[in-house]
Amino acid sequence: MGEEVGELFKAVRKSEGLSIDSNSTFTEIGDELTDIIIYLCAIANRKNIDLESAFREKEEKNKQRIWKKIE
Repeated sequence: MGEEVGELFKAVRKSEGLSIDSNSTFTEIGDELTDIIIYLCAIANRKNIDLESAFREKEEKNKQRIWKKIE
């Protein structure tokens, strides 16, 4: 999955007009995001994790967090 995240970053850099490796090949951001979702689902399935429930539980935890502004 790390490789897929790297490919996503390359696609984002290309779409933002940032410096890129001219030897690299690029696909669409949507394709790379989809590859990452496929890996996440595969891992969740192997570990018997209900990904939707885990997502909702984490969102509730995040709502309770207190964010400090760093100056």
